[in-house]
Amino acid sequence: MASSGNKYIVCQYKENIASFGHWLRRNPLDYSVPLILLQLSVISLTSMVIGFCLQPLGQSSIVAQILGGILFGPSILGHEAIIGSTLFPNRSVLTLETTALFGIMFFFFAIGVRSDTSLMVRPQRQATVIGISAMLITLLFTVSLAYVMKFYVPMDASLASALPFLAASQGLTPFPNIACLLAELNMASSELGRIATSSSMVCDILGIAIVAILLGILQSGNHPVRSVLSVSSAFFFVITLWFIVGPIVRRVVKSIPPGKSLPERYVLFCFVGTLLTGLASEVIGQHFVFGPLVFGLLVPDGQPLGAAIILKLDYLTGQFLYPTYLTTSGLKTNIFKIDLKSLSILMFVVLVSCVAKIVAVVVSSRFYNINTQDAIVIGLMMNARGICELIVYNLWRDGGILTDQEFALSVISVVAVTAIIAPLIKLLYDPSKRHVPLKRRTIQHTKRDSELRILVCIQNQENVPSIINLLEASDATQESPIAVIAVVLVELVGRATPMLVAHQSTRTLQPSNSRSSHIINALRQYELCNESCVTVQSFSAISHLDTTHDDVCRVALDQNATIVILPFHKHWEIDGSIGSENRAIQNMNNKIMDKAPCSVGILVDRGVLTGSLSILNNQSIYRVAVIYIGGADDAEGLCYGARMGRHNNVILTIIRFLLFGCDNARERKQDNNMIDEVRQANMGNENFIYQEHVVKDGVGLAECLRGLENNFDLLIVGRHHQASQILTGLGAWIECPELGVVGDILASPDFRSTASVLVVQQQRLTGVKFMNRMMKPVVTSHEPVHDAPPVLCPPTTPPGGDCDARWEIAIDREKA
Repeated sequence: MASSGNKYIVCQYKENIASFGHWLRRNPLDYSVPLILLQLSVISLTSMVIGFCLQPLGQSSIVAQILGGILFGPSILGHEAIIGSTLFPNRSVLTLETTALFGIMFFFFAIGVRSDTSLMVRPQRQATVIGISAMLITLLFTVSLAYVMKFYVPMDASLASALPFLAASQGLTPFPNIACLLAELNMASSELGRIATSSSMVCDILGIAIVAILLGILQSGNHPVRSVLSVSSAFFFVITLWFIVGPIVRRVVKSIPPGKSLPERYVLFCFVGTLLTGLASEVIGQHFVFGPLVFGLLVPDGQPLGAAIILKLDYLTGQFLYPTYLTTSGLKTNIFKIDLKSLSILMFVVLVSCVAKIVAVVVSSRFYNINTQDAIVIGLMMNARGICELIVYNLWRDGGILTDQEFALSVISVVAVTAIIAPLIKLLYDPSKRHVPLKRRTIQHTKRDSELRILVCIQNQENVPSIINLLEASDATQESPIAVIAVVLVELVGRATPMLVAHQSTRTLQPSNSRSSHIINALRQYELCNESCVTVQSFSAISHLDTTHDDVCRVALDQNATIVILPFHKHWEIDGSIGSENRAIQNMNNKIMDKAPCSVGILVDRGVLTGSLSILNNQSIYRVAVIYIGGADDAEGLCYGARMGRHNNVILTIIRFLLFGCDNARERKQDNNMIDEVRQANMGNENFIYQEHVVKDGVGLAECLRGLENNFDLLIVGRHHQASQILTGLGAWIECPELGVVGDILASPDFRSTASVLVVQQQRLTGVKFMNRMMKPVVTSHEPVHDAPPVLCPPTTPPGGDCDARWEIAIDREKA
């Protein structure tokens, strides 16, 4: 038998692997396979239950997973003979730990694939200063404190020898810890989250080097020659992978045709490479996760290789085997070995290290105009504890540096720090509150000749023709130019660091085979066709779709956008049926509508049904209809449609719905002023049509809307409307609340139309001051939405008279 720490592991033979059934009168728990299956099931379910209970407290999953191990360990249930000897006997330790370590090896390979090596090799100055200062200052203070306490504070001999090592581990700022914590907090794509992850990746270069040196010394038994050989071999191992294996992997990726599926042999090559690099790491005296991590850094992230690997590894390693390793660390933790004085000493060192790291971040952040509260949040993020510390502590425990007491103290410190910083980060930092503007950003409140700034979010290349038609119809002129801010939505697959990439502004087309480049080139073509009156600035938001709204709102705020155009989550097939749905896009749209710093529009693109005829260079006529019922959102849509009506190739129709038999003299005064102003601005415009439909209830409204099928190319409608009997009975059948009642009808597959739909929501402002401004009349005497002549065009004016704008009225006579 072989010893492991203070336990003895009995060698297992072939007949002890599988029980082959209870009917043979065998106890399944006496055999390895049934036992480990039960252990993994119990560990997973227990961690899930504890995580669910701790979720209202804002705790990270790592806390639940370690606590699950402590629960079954010698500290609580494992202290009883029935749990310790039956569910987690000593003979099962080797099998369980081997399974967990195997998963950790692939987990670190996946972390390497997810990582952006450019942030390591060519980091930004801000990340370099913050990361290095946080690491070095923390190491200086904590290690110095550890040696002072070692000589002047009475403590156990084992703690005295281990305290400098534990103090040095507090200075590490591992990137995987921060990436996992911020992903759980949904802050990975936030502004401060990007700074923290970038700074930690800078620290990882120094951290990996330090750990490699310490491992070399530890594995060689403090023998100088062997230590030098181990460290130097690790250096040459990295160089070999970087300059030999790296080019081979990149050449293989370039050989894959764009849009083609990835051959399975390439994924198999990466998996086998992970095993071989892990073996090579053990041969040269390093930990077996060292090689897979470096190998993962050489695999290009994203499509086609990195994304395929992450899709195959993410759930198995990240949600199953990785938590198993955390739980095994909890199983080794025995709180009965802890002395209260030793606990107080280590907790004091941990507290000083956390404060020192926060202070270092705050001081260094002052050079980059980061306020104190944000710097404190970054410091809390960089204090994240996790898998990397546990690996180091397990190595030190196996190497004899840590006894059971120090190991238990170390694990408890990881749980304590993570349990404290996660709620503090949520309390001190809310990314959504940073997107609140200081003034109105709407089309309605924009001066006639001012620049219109439109932010368009593009997910697929198929949506580009309809978006360009919408932009072209927005009537860019030298007196009233348009600034287009294009955000290409790229779902984060195969990268751990969310990124917001600003593409170089140029009027030349860039040859590339990537999806983003095709979209950007199409927008630049639109810019070239409208020189001197259109500017295009392109971004790529590479992040998880559940956090992309932060990127969109941040860009909209920074770029002073007037309106954000979002993609609809449903896509049409050529036969008019719904081809696909993306619920993540729907959730993103809802979040942006709640938090956007400007007006928002959702474009329901049906361009595939008509071929998306281009209106660039006067190629075709674009028929636009604005549906007006009443309210701020309809007013925003009316103002946008009125701007489109100035385009030579746009035929604008205003369709107003009125409630039959309603005295509207006072209630519709603001709406009447808006309509009259638009009509006056279009006197003499033969491409302008005004219609009124009088209906009795929601049924009459729905029937009138169905009469609009195939008469227009674009329908503009507000999301919310004034409370009216016109909408009675329609809200019960709504499928997409983000579109509103009328927008949902127009976007329904039952609405047999080829027209695209733009659902507009005017900017939502909070606060008493802003709410008072929203309650003011839509049209003010100080700054009219459109320049209007002094005389109104009477409703009875026939076409071709003094007022050429056509005006029509219709009544739902059957309902009347």
